[in-house]
Amino acid sequence: MVTAADPGETRTSVWLAARPAAPARRRSEAPSGLDRDRITAASVRLLDADGLARFSMRRLAAGLGVTAMSLYWYVDTKQDLLELALDRVLGELRPPTAAAEGAGERAAEGAAEGGGGAGWPGQLQALARGYRRVVADHPWVAPLTAAFPNIGPHARAFDAALQRLLDATGLVDAARTGAHLAVSQFLHGCGGTVRRAPEGDFCLALDVLISGIEAKAAARRAPARP
Repeated sequence: MVTAADPGETRTSVWLAARPAAPARRRSEAPSGLDRDRITAASVRLLDADGLARFSMRRLAAGLGVTAMSLYWYVDTKQDLLELALDRVLGELRPPTAAAEGAGERAAEGAAEGGGGAGWPGQLQALARGYRRVVADHPWVAPLTAAFPNIGPHARAFDAALQRLLDATGLVDAARTGAHLAVSQFLHGCGGTVRRAPEGDFCLALDVLISGIEAKAAARRAPARP
């Protein structure tokens, strides 16, 4: 099973490493019908079917009908491919866009004035529940998020959405940092138990967490006592 890098081991994330272009002659020798996207999709299917412990380049190549060496035209290591697979399934998340978040923030302001609306709390709950579904549907995601830096485009989009929702709380400085840390640790910590814990328990814990952030935000908005 993939684990975090050993002490002293240096490895560059696939999202940071620039692969030099192969000479034209060698590109023409690459296996036909393959590309990085197809290999990544096949990796996700294999991980879902057999789990992380049984994942190997040999088994992946057999499923694609090619030799294991053929895969190295497109990725340098198995760890690179696992990083690509991780970010691909995070693409199943549909974080709210900045426009939707802006509408939610206006709804929250209306709710504070008696107009109703979910605002950032409802959007944060939806974002967290979506993450839980991904982890539940793909059990190999949780250990990989602990092993890799998780900086692919879909992971960054998720974190950007989370950051914008926390900005909408109005919290600043240490309170804002603490809210982000609490949500991040809650989501990543649920990975090991998400398949065992009922969804209702997860949602209850999430409600408690969001209520705490709301209370902190309300206290900041409250006028200071004379």
